[in-house]
Amino acid sequence: MSIELELAARLAAATPGGAPAPAVPRRAYDHVVLPGDFPDPTVTKIGDTYWASATSAEWGAVFPLFTSKDLLDWELVGHVFPDKLPDWAGSNFWAPEFYQENGRTYVYYTARQKGGVLSVAVASADHPAGPYLDHGPLVGQAAGSIDGFAMPDEHGDLYLIWKEDGNSCHQDTPIWAQRLNDARTALVGEPTELFGNDAQWEGPLVEGSALVRHAGWFYMFYAGNSCCGKSCNYATGVARSRHLLGPWEKHAHNPILDRNATWKCPGHGTVTELDGRWFLLHHAYLADSHEFVGRQSLLSEFTWNAEGWPEFAHRSPQAARPTDMARFNVADEFAGDRLGLEWQWPIGAQPATAVRAGQLHLAAGASRLGHLVARRTYVATYKAATTLDFAALPANTFAGLAAVGDPYNALALMAGNGQLQIWHVKSGKQQCLAHVFVEPCPALTLRLEVWGGQRYRFAYSTDGATWQPLPTEGFTLNGTYLPPWDRGVRVALVAQGAEGTTATFNNFIIRNQR
Repeated sequence: MSIELELAARLAAATPGGAPAPAVPRRAYDHVVLPGDFPDPTVTKIGDTYWASATSAEWGAVFPLFTSKDLLDWELVGHVFPDKLPDWAGSNFWAPEFYQENGRTYVYYTARQKGGVLSVAVASADHPAGPYLDHGPLVGQAAGSIDGFAMPDEHGDLYLIWKEDGNSCHQDTPIWAQRLNDARTALVGEPTELFGNDAQWEGPLVEGSALVRHAGWFYMFYAGNSCCGKSCNYATGVARSRHLLGPWEKHAHNPILDRNATWKCPGHGTVTELDGRWFLLHHAYLADSHEFVGRQSLLSEFTWNAEGWPEFAHRSPQAARPTDMARFNVADEFAGDRLGLEWQWPIGAQPATAVRAGQLHLAAGASRLGHLVARRTYVATYKAATTLDFAALPANTFAGLAAVGDPYNALALMAGNGQLQIWHVKSGKQQCLAHVFVEPCPALTLRLEVWGGQRYRFAYSTDGATWQPLPTEGFTLNGTYLPPWDRGVRVALVAQGAEGTTATFNNFIIRNQR
């Protein structure tokens, strides 16, 4: 029997009546892969594992590290800077990017020098999980330098690509390239300007460069216009060149990825490949929750057209609006001996914590809200709760549950001195909106209900079953002021009081509604 006849016979035997085998549908990869506040995501493949990270901004630990085998299912495994910050840097931990060479992993990132300008810096490690050694800033121009990306040129020389942050002082925003030394920890030679913001859709800036080489071309995916907040108009463009240092040609049909009814302001991503298929891991706001959840990380597939340009279907993110949000519910009973990797704290204010016997012991702080640990939110409508060891609270120590934009903007239900109080913190100014006296009891359960990220309501229970809302002027409180320009809202456990005092929590719960 010929090979052709044998193959035909096997196919007929494998399908009823000799009918052709049904085609296997292509797996869909257009999904939200890092839900919650994960802007400026980056991805790279090292060995058989994909690694991802994202902007931390003003929350520690700095630069989360995720791993995946398939680009869809990700596990948080650590942080680039889990505890100690680089000595030179004080804030604005943005836009990490990986580069792997000779078994060593480099992370190029943005941070603000203490008392100084935004700068691009680098840290490196023998393994992508760390520990990372920081090498300090590489470039910090007078207007600031951000969004560093390492890319070899056509000769194999490694260059740093970055944006001059001119929009911060009403100037243009050129994209620069300069060669890195052999250690990959300093710039050598002179910088070369690649291009700037000269197209109408780009508005005041271009930024977030991510490069890939394909079919003899260098392609730079980049973002233009305003990134963040309710009035953002961010989008993604692409340019290409035969040589890394140019000349660069911008695509005539930019932006190639723009908003739709579900996703707003898609941009600042990194290209990756899986089984011959191409993807951009980038951020966007979900229209339903927008700035209250923050910029979430999406995977968007693209193809290469006949002219060699990348194309996204319908020129917009095709990820569906997430529906099964119950799988992102949080129920932390404080098992084990330390907080999970998902917990965060304000940069430079990591509180002392201890986890033992199913309880979290949070050291109090004396300033403003006090000390806090927080979790990202995934939707704009949810309920959160915690049970506090009320009887063990020291005098003049308050502890509770809060919705936090940053330490200067929060709404909190705080217990202490036999009372419950609603604290309203806006632009660092604090006032008590309501208070009730509570009879002595072993524990108090505190509840926060949120609708659309904008309306907030607090209640408490002494038995875990019967709820008493705190009296306020309206049914809900207005929380539209909470999110900063570049971050979503967190839910936090808070302890405020004299140094050396501690609050004890028995659990922490978030139930996502939609």
